[in-house]
Amino acid sequence: MHILATEGLTKRFPTVTAVDQLTVTVGPGVTGLVGANGAGKSTLIKILLGLLPPSGGTARVLDLDVTSQGAGIRRLVGYMPEHECLPPDVSATELVVHLAQMSGLPRTAARERAADVLRHVGLAEERYRPIGGYSTGMKQRVKLAQALVHDPKVVFLDEPTNGLDPRGRDEMLTLVRRIGTEFGISVVVTSHLLGELERICDHVVVIDAGRLLRSSAIGEFTQSTQTVTVEVDEGMEALAARLSESGHTVSPQGRLLVVQVRGPETYDAVRDAAADLDLCLIRLEQGRHRIEDVFREEVAHV
Repeated sequence: MHILATEGLTKRFPTVTAVDQLTVTVGPGVTGLVGANGAGKSTLIKILLGLLPPSGGTARVLDLDVTSQGAGIRRLVGYMPEHECLPPDVSATELVVHLAQMSGLPRTAARERAADVLRHVGLAEERYRPIGGYSTGMKQRVKLAQALVHDPKVVFLDEPTNGLDPRGRDEMLTLVRRIGTEFGISVVVTSHLLGELERICDHVVVIDAGRLLRSSAIGEFTQSTQTVTVEVDEGMEALAARLSESGHTVSPQGRLLVVQVRGPETYDAVRDAAADLDLCLIRLEQGRHRIEDVFREEVAHV
């Protein structure tokens, strides 16, 4: 079953085409929607929620049509918006309970669900404080909680790590991954920070200027390359020279040395050279593509 499917989906504004003939399908799991700022990610989500009419093409979410069944989609889907949207003078509990009731839950059930999701996102102790006194990270957690409170089948998370420090980003990404793995809720998460999606997603959709560049399982983006990455404590120049002398192609990248793999003998050559030069070998690992590399290649061909 597809979580969402689009066919020739287009959205034009007076001065820009935000979504351009987009045809893509997304299955269950955690899916990353990646693209630079202005690539059309937020516009696409608003169309999928039935909040913004498309200019052309079709789109369905959970087999519901976005143009005629938007209310039905929103009953089954959670949405965490990118922008700041929380009232400062109410508590997280009050807000999340209210939105749960708007989603159709009775008040008692709404309060129970609100307590559960606020605890899940790490706001058990702070949930009665006014939101205006929250940090950016706490506000992001409130937005995540309200997206989950009505037990949706899918959640759309628009740039959930925006404004967070490195620790806050790590914690938010862990929460997002848990939603998909432990709670069985499918997730569509947008980000312009490509490394984040490598860590949490099963599938990645790459768009640029509203056009589909690629849609693949994460393993296809990050598959092995014919290189090995080497890191030594000191003496990288000497190691590079020794490997070059033995016929290997090497290229320094900061503190790392990338060596083209000719076969199993390449690993032996690196080991033997490090031992002969009395170097401390810190890392010797198979090179892998990153989403950023693939994104750059795809854009270059458009």
